[in-house]
Amino acid sequence: MMSKVDSVKNLRNRINTFVAERDWAQFHTPKNLAMAMIVEAAELVEQFQWDTPAESQQLSVEKHEAVSHELADTFVYLLRLSEILNIDLIAATNQKIDLNALKYPVDKAKGSNAKYTEYL
Repeated sequence: MMSKVDSVKNLRNRINTFVAERDWAQFHTPKNLAMAMIVEAAELVEQFQWDTPAESQQLSVEKHEAVSHELADTFVYLLRLSEILNIDLIAATNQKIDLNALKYPVDKAKGSNAKYTEYL
């Protein structure tokens, strides 16, 4: 077994190896990966479905583990989708933060949950 990895690049490589060993690339179309990612995200939401806001912030050990597994499943599909589409998630995320900074300037957005179109 490979050692635990600490970078997105190493994790993507580990996932790619896992997929290749099982000959699963044939099933990893963008459509299938996006759908699988949404299914896993729904399973994450299910973990909080009937919780109060306070309960959702104080998880039992068991629930914390279940949430971590659903987050990991979602993340794996996200990484795999970015691999298939040749998208650098770090670069794309930095670009999106820059765009959001323009949409949500601190002086207008600080402490507000209003959508940017409400204060344009």
